[in-house]
Amino acid sequence: MALPDFKKTEQNKTVIPEWAKYMKEGEFISYSTTYPSKIYFELFDEYSYSCEESGDIKYYVYDPVKHGADPDGKYPVLMWLHGASNSLMGVGCIMCCGAEQYASPKYQQSMGGAYIIVPLANEERLEDGSILGTWAPVYSKPIKAIYDKVCTDHAENIGKKFVMGASSGGYFTWQLLEDYGNYFDGAIPIASGYFPEYEALDKIVAGGVQLLIAHGRHDEMATFEECIEPHMEKLSQIKNCICFFPEWVYNGDGGLSSVFYGFEMGQHCMINWVQNNLMFDNGTPADERLPGGVTGWIRKVSL
Repeated sequence: MALPDFKKTEQNKTVIPEWAKYMKEGEFISYSTTYPSKIYFELFDEYSYSCEESGDIKYYVYDPVKHGADPDGKYPVLMWLHGASNSLMGVGCIMCCGAEQYASPKYQQSMGGAYIIVPLANEERLEDGSILGTWAPVYSKPIKAIYDKVCTDHAENIGKKFVMGASSGGYFTWQLLEDYGNYFDGAIPIASGYFPEYEALDKIVAGGVQLLIAHGRHDEMATFEECIEPHMEKLSQIKNCICFFPEWVYNGDGGLSSVFYGFEMGQHCMINWVQNNLMFDNGTPADERLPGGVTGWIRKVSL
């Protein structure tokens, strides 16, 4: 499947999404996120991990101690996994994968501080627009090694471990949980087109990880009917799991999210709402089970 090139294409705000026919009176379409972006990149340090199987992997790290956190404190580690084609944006991937706002002073204070890791898959865009080299099992071992290295380098300050990602990154979140389930304390698979086999899921849950699974019911790419609905009964039986399956994916202004770069994917871009902390701009949480948003959930799991 061809994916949009965000560096070359301007968003089309004139196309009416197909899902608009389901909108109710008073609802409106929102075409832009409301949080400031591309302003925290300089807080991340760039590294490279040498790997023969997948090729050298570039990754970015936010270090809370370096930016003023108590040097004697313990802080959770958040690995954010980008969606397909996003690594082609280079440092801009920090924004697209959902990580940028979590390095902001506001979010860091809300979480009590946190390390952030953003690895980039070695992606390549072909002439037909399709992408090669996005997340796949070959990356599992080196990405875990990157996680281990960050934890080793900052061993005295490392707390609970989290992994999260949307779309292709949602799939790879599940992949890492399947391969190293008892390594992680918390995980957020978002808008994933992949769902684990139940035997694998049972092992993940037995490992003690707390899950926040987020998926919109009007997702244009990983359709809810195919990716989530068949597993609703199984999900209802899982302990330590919040299933956030809203009717609509919103921007912070309360409008239904529309993102059109050649095709509509606003309801697939749950990651934008997650980067808005699953909160509306007026302070209302997206879900009463998450009164402090994602940052509050991370802090709670980290206790």
